[in-house]
Amino acid sequence: MATKAKRAKAKTSRLTRELLETAHDMRKSGLLTRAAHEKITMRHGGVAPIVAASLTGEEIKALREKCHVSQAVFATYLNLTADYVSKLERGEKRPSGPALVLLDVIRRKGIEAIL
Repeated sequence: MATKAKRAKAKTSRLTRELLETAHDMRKSGLLTRAAHEKITMRHGGVAPIVAASLTGEEIKALREKCHVSQAVFATYLNLTADYVSKLERGEKRPSGPALVLLDVIRRKGIEAIL
């Protein structure tokens, strides 16, 4: 029984490698967009570069105001403190990690994307 599981795992692993190689070749030849390639890579390879654009304090404040929410509500959406959001907006701190990724998602897709 353990041998079957090993074989199935090896098949899946080989299939995944082939899929990723094909996606890479399609991306190189221009048949696949960057976004589609990253989606396939993340889904099947478990590895994709997370490239979130760095945001200035002014951009974060404009983003929050565009959503028509207070600092406290915005902080709740991002699972941060209102004080931290205030520091981000003043430029005292720079967003990083999950906060940066969430801010980038809100910037690209709107606040509805995380609600």
